[in-house]
Amino acid sequence: MTEIPEHLLKRSKERREAAAGGASSGTAETAPAVVSATSAVPQTVASASAAPPPPPPDPSYVVAAKSRKKIPFWAMATLSLLPLWAMLYLISLSPEEKVIEGPMAKGAEIYGSCAGCHGAAGQGGAGRVLSGGEVMKTFPKIEDMLNFVYTGSQAFVSAELPYYGDPNREGGAHAPLSYNGNPMPMQGEKAGGGLTEYEILGVVCHTRYVLSGADRTSEEWLEEYETWCSPESEIFAALQGGSTSFDTIDKDFTMLPKPPTFVGSEARAATK
Repeated sequence: MTEIPEHLLKRSKERREAAAGGASSGTAETAPAVVSATSAVPQTVASASAAPPPPPPDPSYVVAAKSRKKIPFWAMATLSLLPLWAMLYLISLSPEEKVIEGPMAKGAEIYGSCAGCHGAAGQGGAGRVLSGGEVMKTFPKIEDMLNFVYTGSQAFVSAELPYYGDPNREGGAHAPLSYNGNPMPMQGEKAGGGLTEYEILGVVCHTRYVLSGADRTSEEWLEEYETWCSPESEIFAALQGGSTSFDTIDKDFTMLPKPPTFVGSEARAATK
């Protein structure tokens, strides 16, 4: 068996020791690195769990808005009522319109359907002129006008009556169909028209005291106006309530200082 020379063994031992020393040195150097990496973990966790930075301070105008005194809620409710108060104030300053009641008010309403023939101001057209006192010349007595408006001019022709109203009329009496040959249509319900008796009284009052211009305060017309056309007219109220009619009005109001004469619902000659 061949013996390994001494110097080779020694050399082999030195190499082993050198190799062992290098490995030991590498381990020693690596260990601190591991420790260092491990020790860094808590630092990262601590850094991640740190509190967020505080928000930036509010601008000066925001601070001023927050610190400004607020308007109380009751003040807002009060301010919201100001438009209503203003409207009520203006209403209180406006002049109160005069309300017309009774026959005159009804007559003004009804006359709108007559204006197509007689004109809005009674100036005439297809029908006769009513303004400028013309009505009062033809019908000095209101009962005769009520009868003519109720029956219409054709009823006078049928009854062979030569004229309607005052036969001694200034400028001559009016004959039926003498104005352009146009008839005055019947207005009363029994004659075939569409107006009630109190509506006919209303439109006759409007025609006499508004369109024709009779002075309701004058000695000549005051009594007629008070009896037939004033808001307090008992005759108008009775016609409206149905307790009298054109056929009985002369009997129903004999108690008046100046009782009405017969009106009637059929064409008749003028009252003398």
